Amino acid sequence: MMYKTVIFDIDGTLINTEQAVLGSLQKLLEKNYNRIMKKEDLAFALGIPGAVSLGQLGIEDIEYANKCWNDLMNDFRQTIHVFEGFQQLLANLKKQSVATGVVTSKTKREYQDDFVPFGLASYLPYVVCADDTDRHKPHPEPLVKFLDISDAKAETSIYIGDTIYDYECARDAGVDFGLALWGCKQPDAIPAKYKFANPEDILVLWDDMK
Repeated sequence: MMYKTVIFDIDGTLINTEQAVLGSLQKLLEKNYNRIMKKEDLAFALGIPGAVSLGQLGIEDIEYANKCWNDLMNDFRQTIHVFEGFQQLLANLKKQSVATGVVTSKTKREYQDDFVPFGLASYLPYVVCADDTDRHKPHPEPLVKFLDISDAKAETSIYIGDTIYDYECARDAGVDFGLALWGCKQPDAIPAKYKFANPEDILVLWDDMK
């Protein structure tokens, strides 16, 4: 199968934000709600929109809490980094005229604050953020929206992510799924057409790019 479009998740796939997301959420709960929770008990928040996570934690003032959470992320910004190998991978895909973009659970503001500063956005012209759709991963709507804005076909596209939500979104949108093992916490629990150990392994999908 020769894919013409590669769509990436951001958190846990392109950039490592786990420490920042969980550390700032932990701090928010302690500071604003007097709740002490372990990071492993908050891991469910990875890969879904912040507003959804806060709702699952029983927080009512979601808009305010989400703003405070974003502000607290600044204290952890130095822990966020691009996974090794991505700059080269994206440059190679561009050279081969493979269309690329992102479908993320980040809001537009979080995308601007957390991702754009790393300088990869120019390689990823098509972007679907959480506030671009009514429904979010694991619902297929974000990927369907991506196919719509990019004119990509589901059957020649692959979505690469690190969570079960990413897999379910891809499956229900009729898009093949590749699992990013470098950011994945439960690799055995997530079905995927491909499982990639490193970003550069994605290039095996194109024989001429090996």
